[in-house]
Amino acid sequence: MNNINKFWNEFCQKNKVSPAALEGAYAFGANSQDADYLSDLINKGIKTAITSIYTSADDVPVVGMYSIVLDGKNQPVCVIKNETVEIMPFKKVTAKHAYLEGEGDRSYDSWRKVHEDFFTWECKEELGRKFTEDTEVVCETFTKVG
Repeated sequence: MNNINKFWNEFCQKNKVSPAALEGAYAFGANSQDADYLSDLINKGIKTAITSIYTSADDVPVVGMYSIVLDGKNQPVCVIKNETVEIMPFKKVTAKHAYLEGEGDRSYDSWRKVHEDFFTWECKEELGRKFTEDTEVVCETFTKVG
């Protein structure tokens, strides 16, 4: 049994959660340094939201499901539970959501700059399309539960 499965099984037994409630195990960001930084913010309860490019309905998180947060070495750090999920154009993301993301100085301007840069790169290099202010994003909030 690998570390992720063991981590999840122990969480389920301790918290009386069905193993089927796992949505997935994810490292956030573009590289291992990002994953370490973001997983640390989540583990400390500072980061309680994330924004990602909307690609398809199949990839939208489900409210009430659980995810395992991984660090830059793909090791489990903590478990989060999805609280809200909204799809909207990038230009409609609120300052409150930006603050909940917990990164940098937590300002909307800082959040917007970092995410515009990342999404421009991601759309071009990973998705083969152009990023605009009208590009749909998924805004998710979550709670660290384990």
